[in-house]
Amino acid sequence: MKFPIGFQPEGVQQDTPAPPAAVREAAPAKESVVLVRFPACRIPLSYYNDRFDLRPGDIVFVEGKYEGVAGRVEKVSTSFKIRLEDYKKVVGVADTRVRGAFRQAGGHLITFDRAVLPYRQALSWFRPVPEEDGFYVNYEDAGFPLKELGAWPFSPEIMERGVDHYSENKVVYLCLDGTKGRALVEGSHIYEVEFTLTEGRISDLVCDCPCGYHCKHEAAALLQLRETLAVIAGRYSDILRESLYFAAVSKPVFFSFAMDGDADVTLTLS
Repeated sequence: MKFPIGFQPEGVQQDTPAPPAAVREAAPAKESVVLVRFPACRIPLSYYNDRFDLRPGDIVFVEGKYEGVAGRVEKVSTSFKIRLEDYKKVVGVADTRVRGAFRQAGGHLITFDRAVLPYRQALSWFRPVPEEDGFYVNYEDAGFPLKELGAWPFSPEIMERGVDHYSENKVVYLCLDGTKGRALVEGSHIYEVEFTLTEGRISDLVCDCPCGYHCKHEAAALLQLRETLAVIAGRYSDILRESLYFAAVSKPVFFSFAMDGDADVTLTLS
């Protein structure tokens, strides 16, 4: 029996999620020296790569001055003689290969297939994906209803900033698998928000930004969640009842990454 997303009756086990699509780091690595161009740099820079099978056009992340900045590979050389201590390394590559169908959801595109754009793949578009996240997480909250904005645990100032982030479409990715939700929110960096949605109540709400309290990124993610669930209820409720899963990606981010990469995508207008 299937149940609406965000709701899980007592004693019923959630379906086991499908395994995420493979990320590029799992492909056989080919040692290389690559030229990478960054938006703020006049000339491409050279980096050593021993972790990925890189090709011209790939979006990568590196050590050093441009750490955390996405660059694009211009040239790959597999014949070289270098001193390793003279070179910074490529530490991450964006997996832009997308296969599957998306539907319209306001400023976002939405899929109900776990394999189409899983969380870790979306994360790879913005930062290197670690094998382990290295975070200590502790939950101590009773939760609050998603529909009652007045019950949300944000100060007026934080809520105002969250509304700004939401209005500016800075929630670039959002997914909900059964009761567990995650979001990527654009700020000075890309921040990861996690939450649980059970019977209309939000709990276990955390963000990896350095605030240490409920923040604007969390507020923006919840506002986007409300909007997306409303769109789903009006257009795709039958699909959701079958999948118990959705992932939504902002249109500008999708077209910047996936459609510029090796994508095989069906867009459904409804």
